[in-house]
Amino acid sequence: MATAEPADLPFHLRGNYAPVSEETTAFELPVEGALPPELRGLYVRNGPNPKSGVSRHWFSGDGMVHGVRLEGGKARWYRSRWVRTRALEEGLSFVSEDGSVDRTVGVSNTNVVAHAGMLLALVESSFPVRLGPELETLGVFDYGGRLQSAMTAHPKQCPRTGELHFFGYGFAPPFLVYHRADARGRLVQSEEIAVRGPAMIHDFAITDRSVVFMDLPIVFTPELAMEGRFPYQWHDDYGARIGVMPRGGRGADVRWLEIEPCYVFHPFNAFEAGGRIVLDVARYPVLWRDGPEGFDPAYLHRFEIDVAAGKVSEQSLDDRAIEFPRVDERRMGLPTRYGYAAANRLGAGVSAERLVKYDLATGACTELDLGPETAPSELVFVPAGEGAGEDEGWLVGYAYDRARDASDFLVLDASRFAGPPVARVRLPVRVPFGFHGNWVPDA
Repeated sequence: MATAEPADLPFHLRGNYAPVSEETTAFELPVEGALPPELRGLYVRNGPNPKSGVSRHWFSGDGMVHGVRLEGGKARWYRSRWVRTRALEEGLSFVSEDGSVDRTVGVSNTNVVAHAGMLLALVESSFPVRLGPELETLGVFDYGGRLQSAMTAHPKQCPRTGELHFFGYGFAPPFLVYHRADARGRLVQSEEIAVRGPAMIHDFAITDRSVVFMDLPIVFTPELAMEGRFPYQWHDDYGARIGVMPRGGRGADVRWLEIEPCYVFHPFNAFEAGGRIVLDVARYPVLWRDGPEGFDPAYLHRFEIDVAAGKVSEQSLDDRAIEFPRVDERRMGLPTRYGYAAANRLGAGVSAERLVKYDLATGACTELDLGPETAPSELVFVPAGEGAGEDEGWLVGYAYDRARDASDFLVLDASRFAGPPVARVRLPVRVPFGFHGNWVPDA
């Protein structure tokens, strides 16, 4: 059982948000149920885990990756490793005292993605950090010196071309730069995108023909930085808009369309249909108006963007508080029927109560409650095979078991979402609530 903690600790230092104090390696893990033998690869997830044991904000802790290796119906190993950045090893900040920025420094605590044979740990302030097959840190990666901005923690890989689309934002000009790397991992395009100011642009979307940016009113605030707080806050006077750029286009080609003020950390997906772009997101009606601590709830929301007419229509699709939306990555930028999310994941700095599966075509929603002792996290869809349907496969991710103060790796049947887990891999330690991960299949 978890031990009692001081009541005045911020939420990100309490319970299963609190960091673990050491790295762990464990082999041949116990499994309840049966792991599908088709699952051959590595699930790895990133999240903040300050090595000192404390951090000023949930977003600022040192990165730690947690991986489970599956093979032959077995859970071969679990490893947790700090991403050994210059911030962790040398105590550096990516912003120096004179205000200059060093993109080789960063906590790399937000996501971990595979592209062009590389495994990259990401944070949106800095360059990626390459990881090895056993999650060891290999060093900073800057596309051979071609990358000159930060890199978002949410790049999008096109399932048709294998290209990786991403961007970087900053608190000094250029405020937003879009990038494209080819399937071999070579940076082939960089475009400055004109925005109104130093907004926090956490994520974006692609379709098979367009790149979609969100310029929203969470803005760099120097006064917060001077106070040592997370330096972004809601600004009523900034406005909100969506920008659409043709894939392969230039910065000057972006069309901006005004929307109601809101904030979006994460979209489900975007696609083109009937001459419009459909963009489904977890939308915050307002966030951090009184400061960058805590979280208001976000809800499933749809934007339909008519670029030719210069109009955006909006529709609320559900009244559940959700976050960490995911879809089948093979459908990235293409019409998508199913989406998955954690419900009440960030509502008041508490863990998820349940998981949800949306039928985005019909509006139906299925809930999965794993019981009062289980707090689930982000789910990742893994197809059952190369030709499997969109809903034919498994959902994988970590869940905290309050009863034993440790975590499980869950495998769910996506087509039987409301049923019990196919398998639970019992981990010897807890995996603190974190951010994002992905499945890396064996080649």
